[in-house]
Amino acid sequence: MQRKINLLLLCFSLLGGGVAFVLGELLLGRRPYDLPSILIIAIYFAIVALGVGLGALLAEMISPRLNGLSWKQRYLGMSWKLLPLTVVLLFGVGALTEFVYELNFGGVKPVKNVVMVIDDSGSMQQSDPGNSRYTAAEALVQQMDKDNQVAVVTFSQDASVVQPLISLKSPENREKVSAVIRSLQTTDGGTNISGALTEAMNVINSDGQTSRGAMVIMLSDGFSEFDTSRELNEYVSRGIAVNTVGLALDDQSGSRLLQDIAATTGGQYYDVTDADRLGDVFQQIYDRLGDRTLLTERSDATADSPYYAVVRILALILIGTALGIGLGIVFDNRHLAKSFGFGGWVAGLCAGLILEFGLSGQSFGDALIRLIALLVLAAILSLFTYVVPVGEGRLSRRGRREAAAAAPTSSEGFHSPRRNRGSKGF
Repeated sequence: MQRKINLLLLCFSLLGGGVAFVLGELLLGRRPYDLPSILIIAIYFAIVALGVGLGALLAEMISPRLNGLSWKQRYLGMSWKLLPLTVVLLFGVGALTEFVYELNFGGVKPVKNVVMVIDDSGSMQQSDPGNSRYTAAEALVQQMDKDNQVAVVTFSQDASVVQPLISLKSPENREKVSAVIRSLQTTDGGTNISGALTEAMNVINSDGQTSRGAMVIMLSDGFSEFDTSRELNEYVSRGIAVNTVGLALDDQSGSRLLQDIAATTGGQYYDVTDADRLGDVFQQIYDRLGDRTLLTERSDATADSPYYAVVRILALILIGTALGIGLGIVFDNRHLAKSFGFGGWVAGLCAGLILEFGLSGQSFGDALIRLIALLVLAAILSLFTYVVPVGEGRLSRRGRREAAAAAPTSSEGFHSPRRNRGSKGF
């Protein structure tokens, strides 16, 4: 056995990984047929297996430096038949690891209830004369998933629930909420943030489904007396984030209050100077809920969870190892399976660390991180044959039988005479 490197295999694996990345990003972005996250991630890693596996197979077919010339002459056809097995293997491992990653432990609840709290005070006539906040809220309702529930609270001097929590499963309910939002108008009066958040919590408590998490999107352009250390206790204890949007805030005290509310509850603060941008901001807040997947940033209550960080890294280690063993199966070589398997372990560890500490929630940046992780995975796999020696050694019985049948029994091609164990030398 020897330590070898096939540079052509390295190049083709990286090329295959790059093609898989492009196809995978299209899959993540479009989510065809509203497939669940488990299937999306499983298909993603199956595409990776196909891209890297196909690249490695073509490279060895052109220059069989790792698996030997005898493999190309006798077993290349079998390798093409075994490639789909690796794709299926990665599909299964991807689905399993994503399923585990999406499990909710430690009381974590997926956020499914969204309460929109909208400022209707008189100052909004200057901050948002075109009522863009209503248009943005209506557009968000139309974009929400079917398993969401939504409620709408408005506030000025007083706060009121104009739309209690309602499921968006049916188009009729979705249109009902939109109609309520379209009927809203700016009123007179001050800015009662305390009353608004109290009403929002009452709405959240009205839902009897304890398995559903909730979050609040609150828009305001003003300031009111508010004791964050006391009035947000229930939000903090239940892990309910309040995402705040400050619209055209000239008073820095108002901006600081909204920032404090978001920071205290684990939400995000957004400073908006142009009301026409509210639609993008509302959508950005909603998108940060997202699905918790191995390939995207955690933006729910598990964002800083060391448990889910470890689970992601272990999942990528398992996926990398499965990919390496799968490549060994493709080449029908137990030594390559061992080398690629160990390489996949190390590659998966590196890819997991890159994803865990590199993903930030920014579309372009996260795509770049996924590309780097994928290329690192393919590169380490390809180069690990220099660390773990490889040689010829069939995995399948058929391969071993054919190799044994093809091997000559003596240097002359004839059977060697059996030694007479009873001979004394005469």
